[in-house]
Amino acid sequence: MFVRIRNLREDSDKTQKEVAEYLFCDQSLYSKYERGLRDVPVSIIIKLAKLYETSTDYILGLTNEKRPYS
Repeated sequence: MFVRIRNLREDSDKTQKEVAEYLFCDQSLYSKYERGLRDVPVSIIIKLAKLYETSTDYILGLTNEKRPYS
């Protein structure tokens, strides 16, 4: 999961600071999510899925399909 949220961010040309602001958290906390040093709360996974227009299943590594379910 941690690699996926980093890759989604980089593919979207966003900085950690930009994503952290969207999530209303510190950049240092978001960095810990990306590095796997902190568990990512479900509410954050949902917000990330909305931001990147993907499914929570993709972020969690349960599917390789980036498109959200219809």
